[in-house]
This record gives sequence, C-alpha cells and structure tokens, in this order.
Amino acid sequence: MTLLLWTLIAIQIVMGVFDTFYHHEFTERLAWRPSQRFELKLHGIRNMLYALLFLLLGWLEVYGVLALLIVAVLIAEIVITLMDFVEEDLSRKLPPSERINHTLLAINYGAILALLLPVLLEWAMQPFGVTVVYRGLLSIAATACAVGAALCGIRDFAAMRRLGRMRSVPANGLVDKLPGRKTVLITGATGFIGSRLAASLGGAGHHVIALIRTPAKAEMLPPPVTLITSLDQLAADTPIDAIVNLAGEPIGNGLWTEAKRAKIISSRIDMTGEVVKLIARLERKPEMLVSGSAIGWYGLWADQVLTESAKSHACFSHELCAAWERAARPAEELGVRVVNLRVGLVLGTEGGFVTRLLTPFEFGLGGPLGTGRQWMSWIERDDLIRLIAYVMATPDLAGPVNATAPIPVTNAKFTEELGRCLHRPAVFRIPGGLLRRVGGGFADELLLGGQRVLPNKALSRGFVFRHETLRSAFEAIL
Repeated sequence: MTLLLWTLIAIQIVMGVFDTFYHHEFTERLAWRPSQRFELKLHGIRNMLYALLFLLLGWLEVYGVLALLIVAVLIAEIVITLMDFVEEDLSRKLPPSERINHTLLAINYGAILALLLPVLLEWAMQPFGVTVVYRGLLSIAATACAVGAALCGIRDFAAMRRLGRMRSVPANGLVDKLPGRKTVLITGATGFIGSRLAASLGGAGHHVIALIRTPAKAEMLPPPVTLITSLDQLAADTPIDAIVNLAGEPIGNGLWTEAKRAKIISSRIDMTGEVVKLIARLERKPEMLVSGSAIGWYGLWADQVLTESAKSHACFSHELCAAWERAARPAEELGVRVVNLRVGLVLGTEGGFVTRLLTPFEFGLGGPLGTGRQWMSWIERDDLIRLIAYVMATPDLAGPVNATAPIPVTNAKFTEELGRCLHRPAVFRIPGGLLRRVGGGFADELLLGGQRVLPNKALSRGFVFRHETLRSAFEAIL
C-alpha cells in the first residue's frame, strides 16, 4: 500500500470527522431530530464498517477469499452511502457546506478505491492466509481511527434508540381553544415557532396562509397550507380572520455587529409595516394581529419580577422590541385587535436556545454562564403555540402579553436541570469576562443578562400551562 493511498485515507478521515462533528452534531443536531432515525442507523452501520476496515488495513494483509470480503465491505459502504444520500434528500435540507463536503468525500473515496482495489485483487489471487504487519505510526493511527469510528457508531445507534423513545405530541390538539374554522396568515411560517403553529392550525382544520421567503423551505410545512412569497399576492377581497407575525432575522446566530443589528431591526420593522399595509387594503379587516416581540423589551433588571405593567431599561434588546411593537400599533387604528407577544426563551429540540446546548451538555461539557445568577424566563414551544391560539380566541386580550412559563429559573438552575435530564454533569462554568470579550453586547444581553418575567395577563385570563416547571418541560421534549 503506497504513501499516496494512506494520504488519501487520511484526507478522507479528516473530512469525515469534520462532517460528523460540525454538521451532524453541532449544526444539524441529528441526534435530537426524530425525523433522522433512519439516517442515524445508516451512519452507525457505516461507522462500524469503517472501524473494521481501519483495523484490517492497519495491521493485516489478508489473502484469498478474505481479500474479497474486504472488497465486499467497500461495496457495502458505497451502497449505504447512496442510501444515505437518498434519505438526506427525503428527510432534511442539507446546508451548502455539507453538500460540498459530501461531494469531496465521494470524489476522494473514488480515488481511494482506484488505488486500493488493485491491491486487494492481487491479494485475492494468492492462497488463503493472514499476515500481521506492523506499520509503525500508521498502525497506531489506524487503531485510533478504528476506535473513534466505533465510538461514533455506538453514539449513532444510541441516539437512534433514544429518538424512538421520545414522545411526539399531536400538533392539531394544541389549538383546540380556537373555535370554528379560521383563516390565519402566518409570517415566518418556516421558523421554529411558525412551522409548529402552521402544522397545528392546519391539522385542526383551519386554513393557513404561509408567507415564505425561500420557496425551497416549503416542504417544511405539511399540507394543507396556501403558500405565498409576498403579501402583494393576496387580493383585497381575501378573507383573513387573524394574522400571526413572527418573521425576523434570528438574533442569536451571530455577534451583534452594526450590520447585524441593522438587519435584525429592519427585518422586523419592514415585515410588520408590510402586514399593516396589507390590513389597510383588505376589504374585510382581520379580527386580530398577534405580532411578535420578546421579553428583551424590559431590558436588564437583575432580580426584579417583571409583569406586563413593568417599565423598561434602555439597551439594544429594548430598542429592537419597542420598535417592533410600535410598527404594529397602526393596525389598532384600522380597527384590529393587536397583541404584542413578548416571548421568552422557547424550549424544543428542533430549534431555539436549548438546541445549542444539547451537544456540549450531552458530552459532559455543559455548565453555567458567568455567575449563573441571571434569570432565564422560558416557555416550552407547544405551550407557546397553545398560548397563541388562546390569545386569538380571547377577544378582550390586547396589548403586551408575556409568553413565558410561570416559574422562571436562574441560569445555574437551568443548567443543573438540563444536566440532570441528560444524566450528565454540568460543572464547566464559562467565565463572564471571556464571554464579554468574545461576544460584547450579544453576551451581555442574551447570555449574562436576563429578565425574571411572569405571564400575569395569561394567568389572570385563565390560561393553564402544561409545563409550569422546567423539569416538566425538559422531560416532555427530551
């Protein structure tokens, strides 16, 4: 076996490790997506085959029919990879970096086969036998790679089994408080919250009109749903009973540079302005507008309890939310009931804050941020969907409404509960000074600051949370 062949194998290993940890674990988080159970099974089988190949090629030369068995393993890997490609296309949308990486892996694997198959066929022509060959560092490296591949395979199989145990709550039962058959327009319909809301409304027999900016994401929304890419596509005589405005640039996926801040604000203000313009030209006005906001409206208040009547402290989060709520206010002048939903940290395994914590916590690397004393006001995603439906069905509910569970927790308690639920320690504290140096205002407001928010309006109107405690929420989603 030549140096070129071992070099190509090393390149394949590096690209495979990058694909596994960057894509599968950290960005796509396949281990927590029930839709990816079969993909994880394919990954697990392939990793076990890789472990076998690394051990064989690192320590042995096999002859006769044994060499043909290695050829059979290589062919099986190709078949599994093709099945994996099909499964990925059917079950999820791959990011561009993953598609590029897969293409490079396929090309490099082809080059490996071109060099390896002649060697194996030559071995197959010889009498049956096995020779132990110690190749120094190459044999040691091959052993390490075999152990790593086997561990990844065990991880894939364990995650697959866990996903099989995770309970899935039917979406249509979340909006049972909404009577009749409503036509609801949703902006941000392919997002973490919007997609679940659309599925819930559609499953319950309501008519959903979903505004999507990227047509490729349309497959995320189960039928029945009417898809539009611009509000201008809606005629003036379109009957719409309610609008839920959730669209906006994510605030937690990058540092708050000046350009990022401007994009975060403009994406919300511009879309809300378009919604108001739509309402103005509709012949029959919708009954209500549920417009997004966040508990960042209150600013940073340390331990003070905050209800809808609380005042605000100036910071970027307040500036953003205040502008967002102001942009929705003209709809009131058009006779539409407006609710500004001040949403806390939304918990779920398909998106939101907690998904960024699952991988480090699962590997035992989680812990509090800074002092851990900052408050985290959270809400489980399905409770948020239920609250949106409840708000839509409650005519006397208007203005700001806190969308948080009744029992906020400190960051230390949050990390403790997450570690307990995953059966992992949560002791790796990240210093606040380090977070501030790296993240600036992003870290100050989203990671180290916090709000102790209570949902007074929802509770006073009789709304009942299914998950009042963090432990209940984690046990439901994890």
